[in-house]
Amino acid sequence: MKLLSLFALIIISLQNTFADTLESRLDKAITSGLEEKRIVGAVVLVSRDGKLVYNKAHGFSDREAQTPMTTDSLFRLASITKPIVTVAVLKLIDQGKIRIDDSASKWIPGLNKEITIRHLLTHTAGLNYTFFEVQDGPYHTLRVSDGLDKADITLEENIKRIALAPLLFKPGTQWSYSLATDVLGEILTRVEKKDLGAIIEEQVLKPLQMNDSGFFAKDAGKLTAAYVDAKPEPKRMAETERFKFAASEIVYSPGRALDKKAYPSGGAGMVGTPADLLKFFEDLRTGSTLLNKNSHEALTTNQVGTLNVDGPGWGWSLGFKVLTDADEAKSPMGKGSYEWGGVWGHTWWVDPTNKLTVLILTNTAVEGMSGKLPADIKKAVYAD
Repeated sequence: MKLLSLFALIIISLQNTFADTLESRLDKAITSGLEEKRIVGAVVLVSRDGKLVYNKAHGFSDREAQTPMTTDSLFRLASITKPIVTVAVLKLIDQGKIRIDDSASKWIPGLNKEITIRHLLTHTAGLNYTFFEVQDGPYHTLRVSDGLDKADITLEENIKRIALAPLLFKPGTQWSYSLATDVLGEILTRVEKKDLGAIIEEQVLKPLQMNDSGFFAKDAGKLTAAYVDAKPEPKRMAETERFKFAASEIVYSPGRALDKKAYPSGGAGMVGTPADLLKFFEDLRTGSTLLNKNSHEALTTNQVGTLNVDGPGWGWSLGFKVLTDADEAKSPMGKGSYEWGGVWGHTWWVDPTNKLTVLILTNTAVEGMSGKLPADIKKAVYAD
């Protein structure tokens, strides 16, 4: 018994040491981002084997009003919307309402008939994003919305515009990140004959008790102000903010999250809290209470073979990037980890091997997604 007690004390001591050193490393990484004026505010969560070992808010939710960031702040999610909508699609596949290899034109006649639900889920449909093309490209000419601006159109109208644009390539032959999840959102509305917000509420949010999330900020007072990378410090976004990005620009509208009339963008339109998102990603990490075994496996493993996704060692599942070879990718994460982010300023990853779920939510685009901050936090998490 004494040996068992001693062993238990050693384990507890090691756990405490991990938590203490992890906390100091993360604090340093985030404080550096604030002091160097790369971010305005952030909430970072680290869950290890189901235990929340780091959960802190840093900086300001609203710099000008001097409102501190809190762990229950509400964030515009951008592409963190995608895995949530993807799970709803997979649930309908599990229920037999959709088949993964059906042509998407079954529900949206204007789409190329070669495009299947699988192509849309894997971003191999040949679609695009407006910011990935030059200013006079077809998506710009057709006035396609990327789901981040305050476009005064319906979801149905936006999908019609996407369908009129030429494909980048023959479906299934290449990988290209795109508005495919917005198209899936429109398919969901046509299958279920309901608004996309109601579908997501029913299929994902209510079952996981993600009570603060949706396509509209239920509590405007908790919604963070929005900032964009600038020198000498991040700039508070205007109501229409044009930010140079990729081949052209991202058009942001912070007020979209407060506009009930804004169409629900399945690829970028949701808002949510850190706690809600942790419930979602932890559910995926532990096997999913929402999906059957086959759908969960397909969602969390590479589904695009050897197609180039994001450099060596990476593939794409039915909803996000998947680590296929940690050595090739030069990643500290375990093989089979999956991750992505969002252009409002977020990064997340799930590492099943190390039983880790990490959320980095900032109010600063795009530093929180692709700047120094997420790289520093990843180093801090895997420093042990």
